[in-house]
Amino acid sequence: MKLLCFLCVVFGLASTAWALEREAFTIAKYDLEVRLEPEQRRLGARGKITLRNDSAHGQKIAALQISSSLNWRSIRVNGKPAQYVSQPYISDIDHTGALSEAIVTLPAEIKPKDSVELEIGYEGVIPLDATRLTRIGVPEEIAKHSSWDQIGPSFTAVRGAGYVAWYPITTESADFSEGNSLFEVADRWTVREAGSEFRLALRRLQGGSVDATPTLLCGAEAKSSSAESERDRGLRVECGWSPLGTVTPTFAMAEYVDESKAPLKLFSLAGHEAGAATYSNALEPAMKFVTGWFGQPIAPIAIADLADPRSTPFESGTLLMASMAAEDSKLAGINLVHELVHSALPSSRPWVYEGLAHFAEAMYRQEQGGRQAALDLLGLHRAAFLDSEKEVATALSKNVEQKSVGQPLASTFDETYYRSKAAYVWWMLRDMVGDDAMKQAIHKYRAEDDNIKDPKYVEQLVESAAKRDLGWFFDDWVYRDRGLPDFHVQAVHPWMTEKGAQMITVTLENLGSAGAEVPFTIIFEGGEITKRIEVRAKGTATTRVELPGTASEIVVNDGSVPEIDLTNNVFKISAQ
Repeated sequence: MKLLCFLCVVFGLASTAWALEREAFTIAKYDLEVRLEPEQRRLGARGKITLRNDSAHGQKIAALQISSSLNWRSIRVNGKPAQYVSQPYISDIDHTGALSEAIVTLPAEIKPKDSVELEIGYEGVIPLDATRLTRIGVPEEIAKHSSWDQIGPSFTAVRGAGYVAWYPITTESADFSEGNSLFEVADRWTVREAGSEFRLALRRLQGGSVDATPTLLCGAEAKSSSAESERDRGLRVECGWSPLGTVTPTFAMAEYVDESKAPLKLFSLAGHEAGAATYSNALEPAMKFVTGWFGQPIAPIAIADLADPRSTPFESGTLLMASMAAEDSKLAGINLVHELVHSALPSSRPWVYEGLAHFAEAMYRQEQGGRQAALDLLGLHRAAFLDSEKEVATALSKNVEQKSVGQPLASTFDETYYRSKAAYVWWMLRDMVGDDAMKQAIHKYRAEDDNIKDPKYVEQLVESAAKRDLGWFFDDWVYRDRGLPDFHVQAVHPWMTEKGAQMITVTLENLGSAGAEVPFTIIFEGGEITKRIEVRAKGTATTRVELPGTASEIVVNDGSVPEIDLTNNVFKISAQ
């Protein structure tokens, strides 16, 4: 009879999972202690999490998910064991392509906006696993360079949700093979957890070679705590991320060579000394550049080596995981500039925090190799958001309500927008107002002031410094997503003044729904002249230019403004 009752409970709980609101709860606070056993590729965790009901009605059942390679051991509420059923749940939010889900029945219904604290315990292994990529056809040899997370005897590096669910999450299923499913689920999770707190005590248990002296990392500002024995020295760290924002909790451990010099914490692997030296040598010029544009870095940054030379780099806050196998001084300088900007200019707004860092990369590239080199770097970002912006343009052309389409920079947590599109926005602003005004606005930026519920804080800083109305630009590019502009030459009229000067009247048309100030170049006998003109959305603008020779061609946009269509930017002028 007891067995029958147990089975009824189990199947009853399992059936509820089909109607379960998996995203009803947000984990507002993590307080975890994680133990690593690298020789067994093992992780054990215990601690507390706080669930907040963000749904519109009361909830008594919660779904907690961890990687499918981990197993739930304990879930308690108010010191008493909670009733739960563990089941596999297919989702590409984890590198294994699946999760271990606990369907938990809470002792009492949690009202909207109320919270409940759970004590949890789980353990298991985290091996190298690229299942979610290989099952959609990515060759394993290629997939492992992207899916490099693992706990191992000689090297450990593990990213969080979106890569490995080594801490609990609450999400719907994500599928790499279904369009943007994975990114949409990950973005929703990021938005819900943006204000959450995460405290981690990370420890490596005794084991391995007595002579081995691995370094344990979980962030640039990780604080070492007292060791329990001589052998444990340096193998316990404490990290905190509050709020989480766009940071992905990440940890790493290896026999790193520590080549740090403030404010850079530099950890390289044996055999990568030359690559590490490029970072050391690039620090001083990068510091000089960042200080001049963004102010003095106020917190340490960290760059940690990856064992696989072909691994895809990854950033979490001011910690960058990147291979130092290559001796690329340009890349080292750009990486340092990016992280130093984060240190010098913190912000809770992703488009400011990440957008400025990517803008700085382009500016630093210009300082080293000229404007075209910077525009080439920016051009790599355009592809990231072009398809999405084409969808926005299509929707707007069908008169779909503006509020229901696109990703406004002011509120987006989609990294293709707050990294790539934002980099262009900052670059366009700098082109419009000039270096001095841009520096002045950036130096006056204060994250605490930007937390006030006034989306126009940045706009006001730039307008004040430039003494120019930029409301139209921010409305098209920051507060709303109106797609991208589409420029072309509508009309050209060469003519002569009474004094014999050669003139040309140029009319540009913008077929897109976002306005911009765009450069255009007039090519004539013996040279060229570049001018700038503001062309609002669905509008035209006309200007006159005096030339020292006969014009033969006009090229609109040098690549500094992202456009929906670049095939109509060249206009040939017929001989008169």
